[in-house]
Amino acid sequence: MAISQRLDMRQGQSLVMTPQLQQAIKLLQLSNIELAEFVEAEIERNPLLEQGESSDGDDGDRDTPERPSKREELNLDDNSALNEAREAMDAPKEDLYDGGTTSDSATTANEMSGPSARTDWSQAGSGGSFSGDDYDFEGSLSSETTLHEHLHKQISMSGLSQADQLIAARLVDETDEAGYCKTDLEEVAGALGADPANVEAVLEVCQGFEPVGVMARDVSECLALQLRDRDRLDPAMHALVMNLDLVAKHDIKALCEICGVDKEDVFDMISELRALTPRPGSAFASGTTIAVAPDVFVREMPNGMFAVELNSETLPRVLMDKAYYAEVSALPMREREKEFISECAQNASWLIKSLDQRARTILKVASEIVRQQDAFFAHGVAHLRPLNLKQVADAIDMHESTVSRVTSNKYMGTPRGLFELKYFFSAAIPGTAGGDAHSAEAVRYRIKQLIDEEGQKVLSDDKIVEILTEFGIEIARRTVAKYRESLNIPSSVQRRRQIRASA
Repeated sequence: MAISQRLDMRQGQSLVMTPQLQQAIKLLQLSNIELAEFVEAEIERNPLLEQGESSDGDDGDRDTPERPSKREELNLDDNSALNEAREAMDAPKEDLYDGGTTSDSATTANEMSGPSARTDWSQAGSGGSFSGDDYDFEGSLSSETTLHEHLHKQISMSGLSQADQLIAARLVDETDEAGYCKTDLEEVAGALGADPANVEAVLEVCQGFEPVGVMARDVSECLALQLRDRDRLDPAMHALVMNLDLVAKHDIKALCEICGVDKEDVFDMISELRALTPRPGSAFASGTTIAVAPDVFVREMPNGMFAVELNSETLPRVLMDKAYYAEVSALPMREREKEFISECAQNASWLIKSLDQRARTILKVASEIVRQQDAFFAHGVAHLRPLNLKQVADAIDMHESTVSRVTSNKYMGTPRGLFELKYFFSAAIPGTAGGDAHSAEAVRYRIKQLIDEEGQKVLSDDKIVEILTEFGIEIARRTVAKYRESLNIPSSVQRRRQIRASA
């Protein structure tokens, strides 16, 4: 059989994901903080983009009379020119082909995750003048001391040799914000070329630093260090600290046998433990905590219905300066420069449309969630209905993957509190005798409610199953145990011990 070459022409359909399409899809799953960082990075890269004023700011000073309508901005009232982005973002993931080539100057989706970094070097070398209106008083104030800074200061006063101080510095760097040094000492010794016994000796010195209990390797060691500092680490107390699992279970009988003391002494020792600090590093400054801002708000209207609106404060406003684009395009340029300006214009236009479509999609999904879960907003968690992504996707004529992206890292501000959009999706627990299914979250809430109200009569998991069956909920005992453990509620045996211990 002879082998030969030939040319065939075939017709087929495929969807190629361009960098702009990848950007539009990935914008959906970004949180509002990540979105703001991404937009800031795009503004730095694209000379045709600029940040718009906030909705409550005065935009009049920025729009000059010569070009009052030369800018495209994110407008939620304009439905034109969005069908392409809407249809493209709703394509099933399995039908997408991540192919095609990307030019060096095109915006790529790989650059999305990195936050921009703006550095102002205009005052470098100025000597830090204390005069004039540009002086930053707040920036001159000293920041709060962190745990690592506090520990590093104590190394130089510890009396350790220079070599041991290097080991101590490494151990301090391995200490977490709670004050625990859980690193493998043999790995530290191998990385520094030191003797493991010497590393452990240096750690023992570091465990004498302030605050007391810092750089312990576990909770038992942390509490033991604090008891030793108070001169209260006798054999009985040491045995108690080494059996914290029994303390958590309130197994007083077993603790009496292990510690060799009576019941009254065990209660006194447990009281001493409660006065200690299991997180010695919590008193120091930690990393910056970012408050969660809702992406949408839900408010109840006078007629009993619920209105859903976007949080405009979290939406970045991006403007494209068309006047500047026309001015630059009229200048004599090389071919590469023309391509660069043209790509900047395309990327700017697509970014504005993508942000617009993202806002519309979030509003559409959130509105459908509120419609499906109206009983929750009216009556509370016990009335939460079982819901999955497919139900919402079918109702709003979108693909399930699109709804999944929209509900990731998004929050809803409601009269009942702040909830992640994923919170409203829960599995279905079947009802008895073929009745309506119940939301797993609602069942979990009922279990917590029953245990909170049990009083002296502790309910076993089997008894909870019987009570839930009376409510029309068909559930297995192991499922009750799983939900109870997810709520960090101890077993009925442990709860009875707690009641006897507090009596």
